[in-house]
Amino acid sequence: MKLFKNLAIAVISVLSFGFTVNAGVVNSLYDLEFSLDSLGGSKIDFSKFKGKKVLIVNVASKCGYTYQYKELQKLSEMYKEQLVIIGVPCNQFGNQEPGSPSEIASFCKLNYGVKFLITEKVKVKGDKQHKLYSWLTNKEQNGNIDASVRWNFQKFLIDENGKLLKYFKSSTKPLDTEITNLL
Repeated sequence: MKLFKNLAIAVISVLSFGFTVNAGVVNSLYDLEFSLDSLGGSKIDFSKFKGKKVLIVNVASKCGYTYQYKELQKLSEMYKEQLVIIGVPCNQFGNQEPGSPSEIASFCKLNYGVKFLITEKVKVKGDKQHKLYSWLTNKEQNGNIDASVRWNFQKFLIDENGKLLKYFKSSTKPLDTEITNLL
């Protein structure tokens, strides 16, 4: 009898420990509760992206990597059936995205022909980090990767089920085989 009691206590302890460790994990982007607007001010329904890969990129108009907008647009066109690209403006790195929503939209369209989704400007790091980026950068939340956003044009690839696959440094060009091989 004592053996069964000890076994029961051990099983309960293991189960409790497991639940505690995984309590913060949200395995899928689609299970994450957050709100994000487009540059135009409408709410983005992320559930519409289920079944496609999603590439999330923090962008800026006055950065040395801004030229990547052109390749992001090309990538979006090349893989339009299986990939959604989301540009997320951020002004946390050298004040390189100071523009208003209409200025950002105009810049992207006029200079790079951008047609992929661009969101409102958000914080991608620090105390006021947007919940999406908290999930993207924290293994305890996404269940896969710890990362830090170090500069503009860092990329995060999410699979068709909303699971975080990989992140890429700013220097990784959008058409690099490191990205396209995963599409």
